[in-house]
Amino acid sequence: MGVVMERFSIHLVTLDPAVGAETAKTRPCVVLSPNELNRAVATVIIAPMTTVQRGWPTRVPVGFQGKRGEVALDQLRAVDKSRLVKRLGKLDRATAEAVLDVLGELFAP
Repeated sequence: MGVVMERFSIHLVTLDPAVGAETAKTRPCVVLSPNELNRAVATVIIAPMTTVQRGWPTRVPVGFQGKRGEVALDQLRAVDKSRLVKRLGKLDRATAEAVLDVLGELFAP
């Protein structure tokens, strides 16, 4: 399957073409799919990062490369690994845990 993407790594991802209110452009995104899945399939589940700060409960505050913004968990999508342009870094532990907490709330029964 090529390069294995690591959970909570941040990659520059080409999101175009986007439709309607989907997040567009080439932007940093967090890989959310588990490593086992990332090794097995040609897609990864990602959440885009944005510098627009809305404070919504589906957004997690993040600081990365000197900028403040949010991980947009309301914009989750599966993308082919070919859309990942390059690795930029990794979420810190506290932000990764906050992402998991919000995802738990988002998908709670």
